[in-house]
Amino acid sequence: MSDNFQEQGGAATMDPSPVMRWLTSRVMTRVSQQARLLKRRARLEKQRVKLGQPHVVEYFHQVDDGYSHLAAQALQLLSKRYGIKIVCHLVAGPQDKNSPEPELLLALSRRDAWQVAPEYGLEFPQHEQSLSPELVELASSILAAQNSVEFVEHAVEVGRALWADDELTLKQLAQQLGCASEAITIDCIAAGTTRQNELKHYSGGMFYYSGEWYWGVDRLYHLEQRLGDLGVDQHSEAPLLMPRPPIENGQLRDNGRLTLEVYASLRSPYTAIIFDRAVKLARDTGVTLSVRPVLPMVMRGVPATRQKGMYIFSDAARESQAYGVPFGNFYDPIGNPTRVGYSLYPWACEQGKGVELISAFLSCAFVESTNLNNDAGVKKMVAKAGLDWGEAKQRLGQSGWEASLENNRTTMYASGLWGVPSFRLLDETGKELLALWGQDRLWLLARLIQRHLSTRQ
Repeated sequence: MSDNFQEQGGAATMDPSPVMRWLTSRVMTRVSQQARLLKRRARLEKQRVKLGQPHVVEYFHQVDDGYSHLAAQALQLLSKRYGIKIVCHLVAGPQDKNSPEPELLLALSRRDAWQVAPEYGLEFPQHEQSLSPELVELASSILAAQNSVEFVEHAVEVGRALWADDELTLKQLAQQLGCASEAITIDCIAAGTTRQNELKHYSGGMFYYSGEWYWGVDRLYHLEQRLGDLGVDQHSEAPLLMPRPPIENGQLRDNGRLTLEVYASLRSPYTAIIFDRAVKLARDTGVTLSVRPVLPMVMRGVPATRQKGMYIFSDAARESQAYGVPFGNFYDPIGNPTRVGYSLYPWACEQGKGVELISAFLSCAFVESTNLNNDAGVKKMVAKAGLDWGEAKQRLGQSGWEASLENNRTTMYASGLWGVPSFRLLDETGKELLALWGQDRLWLLARLIQRHLSTRQ
């Protein structure tokens, strides 16, 4: 896989050659294979035992990131239950092409952390505005002065004061715990960021254990299950510390007054593993479903690094395995196949088959390894959607869909969302009740729908 294809925007990324499309597809399919993952885990564990090394989890903390404050609240719990050694690093967070819109991500982390914290039994205050740079600097200097054991012990109280905008408490903690100089703090963050880059990741609030990354509290259940399989869970009879909440559609049904908007992309691994279940949630709860497709980020000029792409695909594969959802036999639909799919979408909607078209496209691309860059592949996809190929052929490549997708994108951005899949729940007047980003928020969406419906009882 060439760096040019994975790390550069433009035509080389959006419309790869047939050979490059095939090569990328094979690499990503290999990344998704569960058997390969398990084999690698076994090899790394054998090496650890041979060298007599302890179980070491590295944690990467971004001070101004809401997800990192949630993750910090799990550190002591993980250490005590699993007897692991936790090595803590301060990091700068996503930079350059790994986060072309960092302020949007930070704003989302604040809002999302506030919404999800109570569901996990954690704390996070409502904090709409950015943190004070001076307080972030002070909190960073306190944590930079701690060794890993002290970091695990004190990260939560430092974060709690920071997110409460409590300058007095932070200054008291600086006197009590120590405070690194500006130069040492900068060096500490640089060293943590370098270490994270060496391990091929880019985000704050991340855990790394023996070759794999776990994002925040939302992926700790994967890490906990892995440690349990290794026999280090000292309370294996108890529930996991941070289990993934189940997607529960609930008993209450709407009469169509609520509208669930699903923002989906035809080239998104996360969309591929959640789209059908999002559709089912809407239908089971009686809310009106509105699918609002958007162009893949790369096709709107947002670059994607190889580092980020590899993590997303491997993480989606691990999530699909946990859900029991088929995934990973991939044939990249970037560029022309995606444009062809979207060119058929308005017609499919006229036939009452818009949802089926997107579902069929995602299945062909991410489950059945169908090359959608030729008529044979598109014909298979059209048939899978329950549509007529003869009619479809007359509409292949037609324009007119672009404005609708751009309108969907601007609406999504206006709600503070920019990635897919994203969800918005609207009331009967069109007022936004909530906006959520990520396939790992469907369980929260389901809960919030039920809570809203309960207020009508």
